[in-house]
Amino acid sequence: MASGHISTGRIAENRKARHEYEIEDRIEAGLILLGSEVKSLRTGRASIAESYAGEDSGRLMLFNANIPIYEPARVNHEPKRPRELLVKARERNKLLGLIRREGMTLVPLSLYFNDKGVAKISVGLAKGRKKQDKRQAAKDRDWGRDKARLLRGKN
Repeated sequence: MASGHISTGRIAENRKARHEYEIEDRIEAGLILLGSEVKSLRTGRASIAESYAGEDSGRLMLFNANIPIYEPARVNHEPKRPRELLVKARERNKLLGLIRREGMTLVPLSLYFNDKGVAKISVGLAKGRKKQDKRQAAKDRDWGRDKARLLRGKN
């Protein structure tokens, strides 16, 4: 990597989230990271598949996200430590209220570097789907795909 180069793009994605949950809103949040965590993310090795966001003493936190240790670092981090999410105070209070009152869930959707090279996470405000809802969503998705294929074939 050349000096001054800023890597951008997707680092990790939670593909199961769209199947397991009905995503109602998306929020972009910053992350408080250690230097070794940022270096590890730049290598593209991270997983948010089993992670979730929630409250810890009034702060919005990301739990169970796996950012592997960065071998060359002298001082390393705990791979699955809780990390604070950075959102505006009004947004944080709104999200915490929805989690507490309406049983909504905050699901990490993707972890990426924005165009300025800053690590961001896209979090979805979601409701869990029941088994029948998952089946119906799969049927709708398949029908949409088949319909598009049929319409494309007629042209």
